[in-house]
Amino acid sequence: MWIRLRQIAVVTEDLRRSALDIGTVLGVEACFTDPGVKRFGLKNTLWPIGTQFLEVVTPIEDGTAGGRYIDRRGGDSGYMFITQVDDITRRRERAAELGIRIAWDLNHPEGGHDGIQLHPADTGGTFFEMDQMTMEGGDAVGGPWYPAGKNWEPYVRTDQVGGISAAEIQSPDPQPLADRWSAMAEIDLTASADGHPQIELDNATLRFVEATDGRGEGLGGIDVVANDREAILAGARARDCYVSDDEVSVAGLRVYLR
Repeated sequence: MWIRLRQIAVVTEDLRRSALDIGTVLGVEACFTDPGVKRFGLKNTLWPIGTQFLEVVTPIEDGTAGGRYIDRRGGDSGYMFITQVDDITRRRERAAELGIRIAWDLNHPEGGHDGIQLHPADTGGTFFEMDQMTMEGGDAVGGPWYPAGKNWEPYVRTDQVGGISAAEIQSPDPQPLADRWSAMAEIDLTASADGHPQIELDNATLRFVEATDGRGEGLGGIDVVANDREAILAGARARDCYVSDDEVSVAGLRVYLR
């Protein structure tokens, strides 16, 4: 079995502001807006980062789960860790074995997509989504990705960032959370150079760190492959997103330049 990081979703209060930050700082171009998220009281936009994606969702109604999450975490925040898998049937079986509820069943046979969102109250950390692309060529690295529509490739721009190499989930007690995610992913934990527990996916690392920013548990950051660090930092300064020469802040995420 394999599992790849394919998409990171964040929830923000202002989609236009987040879009300006993302476009300016990361140098990427929007590729898709999904009308289907309206059923959740949201609007969204996706940007390809190499063959992966960054999605921003913003509430358009009162009382949405996304809006409550913004309130709970005190502002814009990482929201979903979205992966591509080769066998969604096995992933459903594993969730059942662990007693983890499926919050949303994503089955679009007409589009070649079958997936699940696991309930965050059972997973801890953040939403954990697993998707299988069942259409022709769906298993290929960088192949079709139903959540981004059918024409995302022409929008890929990698002059500033080339991909997402890691994601970071923070928790007051990261080790039990890491153990839980390791069990769900069916991948043994390793340790980073600085001792953080982590899971090595096929194309990225998921690490678990202590929450020190007062925002509690959640998806706190990502690593990106910085192809043009100076352009990223110039954009970050222009948009008031600069943190350091190795880190910028975009749409509620710590973005580490690697």
